[in-house]
Amino acid sequence: MSEESKSLNFIEHIIEVDLKNGLPKDDLRFRFPPEPNGYLHIGHTKAIGISFGLGEKYNAPVNLRFDDTNPSKEEQEYVDAIKRDISWLGYTWVNECYSSDYFQKLYDWAILMIKDGKAYVDSQSSEAMAEQKGTPTQEGVNGPYRERSIEENLSLFKGMKEGKYEAGTHVLRAKIDMTHPNMLMRDPIMYRIMFAHHHRTGNDWCIYPMYDWTHGESDYIEQISHSLCSLEFKPHRELYDWFKGQVYEYSKEELPLQPKQREFARLNLSYTIMSKRKLLKLVNDGIVAGWDDPRMPTISGLRRRGYTPESIKQFIDKVGVAKRENVIDVSLLEFCIREDLNKSANRVMAVLDPVKVVITNYPEDKEEWLEAENNQEDESAGYRKIPFSREIFIEKEDFKEEAGKKFFRLKLGGEVRLKNAYIIKAEEVIKDDTNEIKEIHCTYSEDTDRRVKGTLHWVSIKHAITAEVREYDRLFRHEEPDSDKEKDFMEFLNPNSLVVKKAFIEPGLASATTGERYQFQRIGYFCVDEDSKPGNLVFNKTVGLRDSWAKQKPKAPHKPNPNQAKHNQPKRSAISIIQQLGKKYTNLPEEKQIKTKQEIIMLSKDVTYEDLQPYFNTAAKKKGTRIATLITLKELLKSGLDHNEDIDAFIAKAKEDENPILANEALLD
Repeated sequence: MSEESKSLNFIEHIIEVDLKNGLPKDDLRFRFPPEPNGYLHIGHTKAIGISFGLGEKYNAPVNLRFDDTNPSKEEQEYVDAIKRDISWLGYTWVNECYSSDYFQKLYDWAILMIKDGKAYVDSQSSEAMAEQKGTPTQEGVNGPYRERSIEENLSLFKGMKEGKYEAGTHVLRAKIDMTHPNMLMRDPIMYRIMFAHHHRTGNDWCIYPMYDWTHGESDYIEQISHSLCSLEFKPHRELYDWFKGQVYEYSKEELPLQPKQREFARLNLSYTIMSKRKLLKLVNDGIVAGWDDPRMPTISGLRRRGYTPESIKQFIDKVGVAKRENVIDVSLLEFCIREDLNKSANRVMAVLDPVKVVITNYPEDKEEWLEAENNQEDESAGYRKIPFSREIFIEKEDFKEEAGKKFFRLKLGGEVRLKNAYIIKAEEVIKDDTNEIKEIHCTYSEDTDRRVKGTLHWVSIKHAITAEVREYDRLFRHEEPDSDKEKDFMEFLNPNSLVVKKAFIEPGLASATTGERYQFQRIGYFCVDEDSKPGNLVFNKTVGLRDSWAKQKPKAPHKPNPNQAKHNQPKRSAISIIQQLGKKYTNLPEEKQIKTKQEIIMLSKDVTYEDLQPYFNTAAKKKGTRIATLITLKELLKSGLDHNEDIDAFIAKAKEDENPILANEALLD
């Protein structure tokens, strides 16, 4: 097997076989068929990526078709949102189609099926029909109206169309086999009466076709070569082919190509629900601010939160096309946006939980404008000027009166470097009546070439502007909120999924516009929200610089090994576990690499620079150990460890390494 064929997913293999067996390449045509009853969510991006990706790969047309057969739930708002989301992702459809375009054609075919004795009008209640249908282990039985005459069926069906009967009094069913082992083949409903205003056809129709009747026939009318859908529709394939066989006999000269349905595993994401009905409940109950709330898994919500089309496409590519259902860890999606924004987002300084620092030996009336690099990953990003003065804000968590050697930030008697500025030393603290620290008094040194271990971000109080920062977290606390059948998914809502803070930020951000993305240094990535107004900036937190959620995951209870000696075993050090994880790193599949990386990040909080430095000299061939060392080093740097010659040399060497995983890790913050 060639390298090229090995890289094909199973759908591409099917298409390649069809082409080899004589299907003309010009006959390839795909479609994405959303129902306009809600906003698209992250689960839909897989289907979008597959269909439009195949279109790009084979230079074949892709239709956007709205399956709009249920007017009671469908709205033009959803149509507009779907089109907007697909365009934002960067895809272009050839034809914009609607199942409602084919209502007359479907009706005409249904008349032909009645005339051929393949469809009939049933006048029973839905409960009676369900009882007669049987169970997966019990055959169904024929209903009393199954043998109605063709004339009576035609008269009743036309009367249904003309609005002569109330909803629920009649349905049109296909006449297949009530004993069929596939229950979907037991005389499925084709049409029901529904007096509802349609967003496109208005009140022209009062009967509407069911999904199974509409979907395959719409594919056939559009001459779709490969009808791709999620795995839940696999049992429907037999019915899809049966309906297709009937209409093919009516139109084969006009429409010669018969579509082929194939199924792939849908995308399930941890800590997320994908049901549009349940997402709508969150909107209607006011749990979220709308379909585009940044906590929602909708494409609109992800866009507003600051996700990029590139990060979502990268995520879909990493997930791949599979035949079996599984739940993808949301940390993979977060990894993809971090990786993308690391390259493109300019760095700025913002303080979200401030404490005042007074630099006592800095002149009161002096101010300076210092130069700062916008993005070290993008040479074209250039530099900016930031103001410095006697009084600044730093984060409260960046100061302790007393701290151990693993604390790389500011402590009494200790020194840290201010990013892009000077080295300061904490001399004393001023406290209020509640013993809370009110001010930290420091002295500064202009000798910035000295080595100090910590680097902090800051803002000048005199020049800072305020902004509202919305810190979003996962909407649910449960990894699979939809999986517990005995509990309502609403019970798993995370009460802290939104925290609003007042932040102090660089004055240069005063002109920031909606949608612009930034890295707040040492905090995370943020996006300017559409609620921003002149003089009142609002930022949404897209994602932190590291996965903080992993710390909160409950650990499985320890099960003692009865064969293990009862005496206390020496506890392995964090650095030795990291080294062990690193040994296997390069042999792991990508998704497991990401999980292993999160383990290393968690362990790094128990590692000192002195523990790690000896591993800078690891042999070049031991790529995994070097990768694990680099991941740990980057966490120490994020915690305030300052750069030195050894660190810079290790990172520089990693950037030039022939191993792409190591080199790429070195390029990321």
